[in-house]
Amino acid sequence: MKKIFFTLFLITSLLGCKNETKIETAKTIIPLNYPETKKVDTINTYFGTEVRDPYRWLEDDRSKETEGWVTAQNKVTFGYLDSIPYRDQLKKRLSGLWNYEKVGSPFKEGDYTYFYKNDGLQNQYVIYRFKKEGDKPEVFLDPNTFSKDGTTSLGGISFSKNGKLLAYSISEGGSDWRKVIIKNAETKEIIEDTLVDIKFSGMSWKGNEGFYYSSYDKPKGSELSAKTDQHKVYYHKLGTSQKEDALIFGGIPEEKHRYIGGSVTEDDTYLIISASISTSGNKLFIKDLTVPDSKLVTILDTTDSDTYIIDNVGSTLYLVTNLNAPNQKIVTVDAKNPTPENWKDFIPETEHVLSPNTGGGYFFAEYMVDAVSKVLQYDYDGKLIREVALPGVGSTNGFGSKKEETELYYSFANYKTPGSIYKYTIASGASELYRKPNIDFNSDDYVSNQVFYSSADGTKIPMIITHKKGLELTGKNPTILYAYGGFNISLTPSFNIANAVWMEQGGIYAVPNLRGGGEYGKKWHDAGTKMQKQNVFDDFIAAAEYLIQNKYTSSDYLAIRGGSNGGLLVGATMTQRPDLMKVALPAVGVLDMLRYHTFTAGAGWAYDYGTAEDNQQMFEYLKTYSPVHNVKEGIQYPATLVTTGDHDDRVVPAHSFKFAAELQAKQTGANPTLIRIETNAGHGAGTPVAKTIEQYADIFSFTFYNMGFEVLPEQLQEEVKG
Repeated sequence: MKKIFFTLFLITSLLGCKNETKIETAKTIIPLNYPETKKVDTINTYFGTEVRDPYRWLEDDRSKETEGWVTAQNKVTFGYLDSIPYRDQLKKRLSGLWNYEKVGSPFKEGDYTYFYKNDGLQNQYVIYRFKKEGDKPEVFLDPNTFSKDGTTSLGGISFSKNGKLLAYSISEGGSDWRKVIIKNAETKEIIEDTLVDIKFSGMSWKGNEGFYYSSYDKPKGSELSAKTDQHKVYYHKLGTSQKEDALIFGGIPEEKHRYIGGSVTEDDTYLIISASISTSGNKLFIKDLTVPDSKLVTILDTTDSDTYIIDNVGSTLYLVTNLNAPNQKIVTVDAKNPTPENWKDFIPETEHVLSPNTGGGYFFAEYMVDAVSKVLQYDYDGKLIREVALPGVGSTNGFGSKKEETELYYSFANYKTPGSIYKYTIASGASELYRKPNIDFNSDDYVSNQVFYSSADGTKIPMIITHKKGLELTGKNPTILYAYGGFNISLTPSFNIANAVWMEQGGIYAVPNLRGGGEYGKKWHDAGTKMQKQNVFDDFIAAAEYLIQNKYTSSDYLAIRGGSNGGLLVGATMTQRPDLMKVALPAVGVLDMLRYHTFTAGAGWAYDYGTAEDNQQMFEYLKTYSPVHNVKEGIQYPATLVTTGDHDDRVVPAHSFKFAAELQAKQTGANPTLIRIETNAGHGAGTPVAKTIEQYADIFSFTFYNMGFEVLPEQLQEEVKG
């Protein structure tokens, strides 16, 4: 056992008057015993360079040795967390604030209107339905009954065209591998055998006869870590067994792609096939379902753009594309001659990124203006009808319905305002509040401000900073800096219950929109990929420096946090600038950049990262920032709580295991380096509410404790006022 002692200077008493606050500290020594992590003599050679990988054995997620390591690490971590005096206090407040009714936007299928609802602390949302307004809703599907511990969750749902049949997927233990169950929506009875071994798939019905779905062949070895790289589209006809399902696309070498999806247009006329080799860019094909034995017609035969069909009217196709339009536009083309030279602009590209939807016979073009929503309504002739009057500055979600609907629903939220649902009358453009959550949190006591700061190369980066009104900029405010910066994903303002608890304690929550994201279109995304990935880390470092320079916080009160690609962001930042923050919180991170592409679907991330096998230059670049390979002896790293799930088959937990082992072996100084491994949990989707609350209580208590708080900040302020 490796044994260290760490020292925290904790505030023990506050004696104050109007002009002076005296802080006294006491020295607390807590023993911390890390398990020994054995090293093996594993070496990989890349372009003549040998790279040691002493913790390679932790990649074997099925071994008893790895299982024992997980158990030993959790024992140390939870022993540490158990010693934090206000951990239960935070958990109680999180549970209390979480315990309000949360309802999703209604949607119509067949004769019913459906909606998701959580009474407050239910582990999973329940689907309810009613026939007409005023009817008492009935429970239609309750995922809380899927498993005793709440770890089996509902994935996607898809109704047949007449709304009388339902296909829905479930995830067990957080895995990306799904099962699909088919129900009679009228009687709620299961009508067929369960479909199994389905991954990264939607379900798209052809009429009421059957549906298309996607999957991989089951890998040899561990399904949680073995590579999957040949996706296939199948058609399941009702009344037949899964082994009879027709292979539609992906079965021959010329059709090999990592991600393939099949979807049917709303009028049941066309099957659309989208095929990708990575998370950016796709080929596109179309098949006329009204013509027996029709062939697939190619729309795009390269992966140079992100293009999809949003709707059709007869043979006129409406496509959303960033081909020669980095901020996206909508074009039209006839299905008989659908290739790009025949495209005509319908809603042209603008300076802002377009994310469109359709409903009630109209297009709703949502634009991101510095990561804030703006929505324009167009008819099918391309005429602008109106700008939708939104409730405020924030993010919208929704503006979609079937063509025959006269009303639709959308949600609106920002970092300080819980999401409310609005009913929108499509013809008049009138919005009315449909449902507002009854939550024990007063948004009026908080403020969100957007600032712009300069990154290392002078690029202006937006950041939204949210905190209590009247907060004094003393440089001592506990602050969480959260970001993502990758895969064309945009971070737009949204309300998070846990962050509300953080801000109640006087905490600041800051979210910069880094390069690599989608906030300013394809150019912004590409500026944070491959050989430009360092831009993302520089943007994040500059955000921290801005907060410190402007006295929002200081290094002693700053925590950095991110998950998945954001976990890589945290890992790279803390190894490049360990002096910059007091606490680092990498969650389910991509942390071994030399081997990420060898696990599950990791090779599909190569558009953003490149791989160590591409060429020597790419290998050397990845090695310069790969967190696992940049932990150095003799450095004091920030207090670190790595979090992951043992069933994460998207970003396999070996990334986190190896990073934690490196930190524990090389950390200098008093800061703890711990790993919290959630058992029977995956990448995050479908995590039971009870587990989520426990995770946040652990993360926040670890953060406050390592910032030097013996009691919670709000409690300290009350003592000062007293």
